[in-house]
Amino acid sequence: MFKSVVKSVIMRKSRPPTTFESMPKKLIKRLMPDHHTIRNHPHLTRIFGRLLHDPGLWHLNRRSASGAFAVGLFCAFIPLPAQMIIAAALALLVRVNLPLSVALVWITNPITIPPMFYGTYQVGAWLLDTPEHHFEFQLELEWLLNETGLIWQPLLLGSLLVGTLAAALGYFTIRGLWRLHLLQYIKERRARRARRKRSE
Repeated sequence: MFKSVVKSVIMRKSRPPTTFESMPKKLIKRLMPDHHTIRNHPHLTRIFGRLLHDPGLWHLNRRSASGAFAVGLFCAFIPLPAQMIIAAALALLVRVNLPLSVALVWITNPITIPPMFYGTYQVGAWLLDTPEHHFEFQLELEWLLNETGLIWQPLLLGSLLVGTLAAALGYFTIRGLWRLHLLQYIKERRARRARRKRSE
């Protein structure tokens, strides 16, 4: 009896700490900014104040992670300068992980903005069957005011459609990966139990 207890303790200490919760969290946390960065962001603090201190917005599980991917990817395709604030507001509304929602908006940057929004504009122009107007997209209010009159309908339609598809893809991909990690964890746990029984 004593030997079996000692063996069990040794096996528990020697195996790597690959619990189900740690695997997806470690992967996703690489994408997330530091909590203090978000809590102390001047624009977010000014608009949302104490709402940012809700602990539910910082929790990371399958629901909050997949929901944050949906929110962040959808907002990344909104052709407005205030994407980060919109993402934070939606994260507060549907109570998903706020840092991850905000971080995913940052896929729109000076390098990715032109191809992303020109592509969504082309999608919208194709759906509306309107002639294309060549432009170089800039995520600036002045540019939006000058160019919106010519391209806003196909740009908005294409952005909403592509953003919705990206949000759905992100949501179901994260839920699927989380489920795969869960199944792998269950499989490993059963294998560990079988090994312990054989060693007793």
